[in-house]
Amino acid sequence: MRSEKMGTFQSILSVTFMIFLFKGSHAYGMHIMEGYLPIKWSIFWWALYLPFFFVGVKKLKQSLSENLEKKLLISLIGAFIFLVSAIKLPSLTGSSSHATGIALGAILLGPSSVFVLGALVLFFQATLLAHGGYTTLGANAVSMAVVGALVSYFIYTLFRKRMNNKVAIFLAAALGDLLTYICTALQLALAHPVDGVNYIDSIIKFLGVFAVTQIPLAIIEGLITVVIINMLPVDLISSTLIKKEVTANA
Repeated sequence: MRSEKMGTFQSILSVTFMIFLFKGSHAYGMHIMEGYLPIKWSIFWWALYLPFFFVGVKKLKQSLSENLEKKLLISLIGAFIFLVSAIKLPSLTGSSSHATGIALGAILLGPSSVFVLGALVLFFQATLLAHGGYTTLGANAVSMAVVGALVSYFIYTLFRKRMNNKVAIFLAAALGDLLTYICTALQLALAHPVDGVNYIDSIIKFLGVFAVTQIPLAIIEGLITVVIINMLPVDLISSTLIKKEVTANA
C-alpha cells in the first residue's frame, strides 16, 4: 500500500509539474508583489496573519504526533499548492491569475494546517520564483491561506451532508478560490483607492482586472480538486479530518 501511495503522489506531482513548465511569464500575478503595499498595510496584514500561523503550527504538531502517516499527505498537499499557485495564466487585462490549490488541504486536513502550509508555499515562491514578496507575505497569506482555507472548509462542511460529496468538494474549491481573490482585491483597494479616497471604484477596478480569468480558473480548480480526492488511496484519506464523508462518497 505504501507503493500505491507513492505512485499516486508521484503521478499528481508529475502532472502539475508538466503544467508548470509551460506556464506563461507576466508582469505580475495574483500574489501581491513585493513593495506594492504601503508599509502600514504590510504591517497590518502581517499582524492579522500571525495569530493564525501560530494556531496552525500548534494544531499541525498535534496532528502529526497523533498520526505520523499524515506526513505523506501533508507533503503532497504542500507540493500541490506550490505548483498550482505558481502557474500564472494571462488575463485579457494584461495581468495574470492563478489557482490556489488551498481547498485540497482545507478539506482533507482542516483549515489550521493550511494556515501554515500556505505561508511556507508563499515564502518559497517569493524566494525561488520572485512570486509575491516578503513584506506582502502577510497579506497574501491572509487572502490565500486563511480566507481561502476557511471558506473552502466551511462550504464543504455546510454542504457535505446536504448533497453529493463530489458536488460539495467542487463548491468548496471553486468558492474558496473566488473568495481568495475578492479578499486580494479588497486588500489592493484599501492600499490604493482611486484618487486617494474612492475605495468602491478601486475594489471594482481590481476585481475587474482578474474576473475574466479567475471565474474559469475557480471552476477548473473545483473539478481538479474532486478528481484528486477521488484518486487518493483509501488508507491515505482515512487519516484525514473528515474521513467518513470522503471515503464513503468521493
